[in-house]
Amino acid sequence: MTELTGKAVMITGASRGIGAAAARAFAEAGAQVALLARSGPEIADLAGEIGQSAIAVPCNVARFTDVEAAVRACLQAFGRLDVLVNNAGVIEPIAGMAEADPDAWATAIDVNLKGVFHGMRAVMPVMAERGGGTILTVSSGAAHHPLEGWSAYCASKAGAAMLTRSCDLEGRAQGIRAIGLSPGTVATDMQREIKASGVNPVSQLDWSDHIPPEAPAKALVWMCGPEAEDWLGQEISLREPQIRQKVGL
Repeated sequence: MTELTGKAVMITGASRGIGAAAARAFAEAGAQVALLARSGPEIADLAGEIGQSAIAVPCNVARFTDVEAAVRACLQAFGRLDVLVNNAGVIEPIAGMAEADPDAWATAIDVNLKGVFHGMRAVMPVMAERGGGTILTVSSGAAHHPLEGWSAYCASKAGAAMLTRSCDLEGRAQGIRAIGLSPGTVATDMQREIKASGVNPVSQLDWSDHIPPEAPAKALVWMCGPEAEDWLGQEISLREPQIRQKVGL
């Protein structure tokens, strides 16, 4: 596993699923972790489980002031910020474009797209001042392929993929490494929502078809190491056998 002792990692959407698994994986690799989520009690419990190397920071990534405050909290606690994991995301509304609630659609954009921008905007100056850092964003195959009922999710993930490319273009010279991770379908609460919708082929998958959240968590840690340099500004897909082999899955 990539060695991250002494590094500080900030993870959005850390209360469950990929985010919680990533928090445990980064802590196991020696990192200090700042856990961000709207659900304060859940991240507080996870921080207590991890121990003194973790802090819980209630945060709504849709609000830039919240993300700015979380960065300050991380710097105050750990004195540094080396890695940002943009993981927070929502799947709802699952509905056809002709029926989708506009406010719910906008909320998905606020979280999945603006939330990623807010994270990048808040940490890039800090990382540039320190000589660099790593910004990892959890992407999706939905960023590149439309799926029925998922217009908000697909559009927001496509935008987030472009933010990774933009971050790389503007930040690489300052030592900022921006990479996306497309994990495939993961056994999380989001998949339960998708299953319940009954919309599009993804909802028809069996639970056993999904990979456990520990797999993308391990990949995110691996992406902080030098072996991931070839993917700067791009997306790494866990659907590719050679990537799974490199990560050790």
